Amino acid sequence: MNNKPFDIVLFGATSFVGQITARYMLDKLDPSGQVSWAIAGRSEQKLDQLRTSLDEAGRSIPLIIADSNDPDSLNALCRQSRVVISTVGPYLLYGEPMIKACAENGTDYCDLTGEAYWIKLMIDKYQATAEQSGARLINCCGFDSIPSDLGVHYLQQQAHNKFGQYFNQVKLGVEAIKGGASGGTIASMIEMLNAAKADPKVRKAMGDPYLLCPESQRYQIRQSSLKRAAYDRDFQCWSAPFVMEAINSRVVLRSNALQNMRYSDKFSYKEVMLTGVGFKGWLRGLTLSLGLAGFVVAMMIGPLRRLMQKSLLPKPGEGPSETQQQNGYYDLRVVGQNEQQQMAIKVTGDRDPGYGSTAKMLAQAGLCMALDVEKTDLPGGFWTPSTAMGDKLVKRLIQHAGLGFEVIE
Repeated sequence: MNNKPFDIVLFGATSFVGQITARYMLDKLDPSGQVSWAIAGRSEQKLDQLRTSLDEAGRSIPLIIADSNDPDSLNALCRQSRVVISTVGPYLLYGEPMIKACAENGTDYCDLTGEAYWIKLMIDKYQATAEQSGARLINCCGFDSIPSDLGVHYLQQQAHNKFGQYFNQVKLGVEAIKGGASGGTIASMIEMLNAAKADPKVRKAMGDPYLLCPESQRYQIRQSSLKRAAYDRDFQCWSAPFVMEAINSRVVLRSNALQNMRYSDKFSYKEVMLTGVGFKGWLRGLTLSLGLAGFVVAMMIGPLRRLMQKSLLPKPGEGPSETQQQNGYYDLRVVGQNEQQQMAIKVTGDRDPGYGSTAKMLAQAGLCMALDVEKTDLPGGFWTPSTAMGDKLVKRLIQHAGLGFEVIE
């Protein structure tokens, strides 16, 4: 594996988040070439335009032409790289060919998907192949679901260090968040909603909190999630449903299961938006709850969805401006408890969560897999960010990606 010409190939470099990731990698990586990397996509013209838009050092970044519809080009890419980081979504439409190529060629892989049902399909189809080839495949290496997955990991590490045991109940509350959506995210959401609408089996699977957990590891409790505005006694304020819980909770529960139920087979996890105290907190929680429900309903109705796509929602390739990304942020609170103890931490990010911060998280995940996680450290297969990289990635995110992990009580 070490004789491959590239440590990392960024596949989908001309996508909205791909361009942000390329610029971040150029800024962070040593120009002396200690880490070798390339940008890849299906259009040589667009790749060259991206490279031209970078500074002088960026204009020498190698280009690789690879298309999701051309398996030979994907296999050739995988034979050249130790790690592929992919921003090519919606993954339900375009993601499988690269997963297949990486699994068959023993190439490590990180992506940004938040499409839980697609991840389940990929695990079922390619887990055995990846185990045999040694490919380590890690989904959800952006805002969904690194802050949640590594936040729980960090909290549980602190709990074990202090109390000698883990928490069996953990909850994440979104204290503050500022960021925008891109057309790519909206497109991914639409594809998942279309799949759920078309097939009752898909709807049932998407509603299963244990969708991503191995069959051999079974939880002994039912998970619950917030459906409407409610007062939260743990955070002592009003709360509303958090749209990212649908993917984040499944990743966190899978992480526990992959570790042989380290936190308990009765481990519970949920996420909420914190909306404040008093009447204003209740009203904001109600407004957010109704708004989220209305958006989902509208996206399920063809004429309403098309109207929103035409007049309200960003189109593929569109997203927050650079200024908006830099002015974005998030502040997440994660509380854990068991019968005797309790602890809280905060996880913060210094950029727009879905794009500015996500690009940094994806790049550092790829670098972590290429430089910090030896093949002898982790066998092939599908892993989560915390089970694949754990403390190594936490350290990278603190030092290089503007994230913070801190015990607060």
